Amino acid sequence: MKALVKARPEPGLWMERHPVPEIGPDDVLIRVHKTGICGTDIHIWNWDDWAAKTVPVPMITGHEFAGEIVELGRDVKGLSIGQRCSGEGHLIGHQSRQSRAGKFHLDPATRGIGVNEQGAFAEYLRLPAFNVVPLPDGIDDEIGAILDPLGNAVHTALSFDLVGEDVLITGAGPIGIMAAAVARHVGARHVVITDINQDRLDLAARVADVIPVNVATQELREVEGALKMKEGFDVGLEMSGNQIALDQMVENLVMGGRIALLGIPPGKSPVDWSRIVFKAITLKGVYGREIFETWYKMIAMLENGLDVRGVITHRFAVDDFRDGFAATLSGRSGKVVLDWG
Repeated sequence: MKALVKARPEPGLWMERHPVPEIGPDDVLIRVHKTGICGTDIHIWNWDDWAAKTVPVPMITGHEFAGEIVELGRDVKGLSIGQRCSGEGHLIGHQSRQSRAGKFHLDPATRGIGVNEQGAFAEYLRLPAFNVVPLPDGIDDEIGAILDPLGNAVHTALSFDLVGEDVLITGAGPIGIMAAAVARHVGARHVVITDINQDRLDLAARVADVIPVNVATQELREVEGALKMKEGFDVGLEMSGNQIALDQMVENLVMGGRIALLGIPPGKSPVDWSRIVFKAITLKGVYGREIFETWYKMIAMLENGLDVRGVITHRFAVDDFRDGFAATLSGRSGKVVLDWG
């Protein structure tokens, strides 16, 4: 089969021929139709410090996918050949306290496909049947291929009650934009998204009913006044991994405000903890998706009118993967989808 491989410890990926994976009794074999390029894949492409410390070489990368089941392990029940699916890319253990309590997303033994285990940038993927998420007919392969990052957005956005609340999102990347769409879908009053990349902010305005703010040229306080907000935002969703953005969020939240943090700042960052303490702000770190509650909720919302297709800005045949990565690296794209057909 064709596969995109981190074959050498240097920048780039390489298209190679690899054997089709052999599955075990509890696995399925999935014929991959479409894949999404993720920020994690960019780290691996660039071969930054995190990737060099984390990813063994060689490694088939990629973890955002949709396809169909073409083979079942002998002990697999409840799935069928030809069934369309996506899947949870976090492979969990079953011995930890968290896992045994059903809090699968908190299992410390978690390993990621395309990072620690062979991934989805290939014509075929082996996946534990436990991780398979069947796709309803109303969700096509293109949307199925971005359910993983949509799940990050849903997990973050639903961390706190948003009904009637004023929400500030820092970082207008694809996940931030999708989180904005989710916040509006579930009943937030005002949703403001900030960035310094005007292309990303313009995309956010096209995808979701949100107020984009370029903080390089506009003050958040002015926006709050225009919206007749008296005390600040109720909930913050930090998607940028930028310390300045987090500081702005803290300053513009109400007393007792709540922040869900998905963005990962590079290295260590100085934090004014006294400001957080005296404003009685709640911080929640968000990792991945709640397995499988987030999947249930995002599929239900997609079936009930949530529309995030506009966040996909580029589509390439997999043989043109270099163009796909160039588009992602440009900073002028939303989600980029590769077609393995």
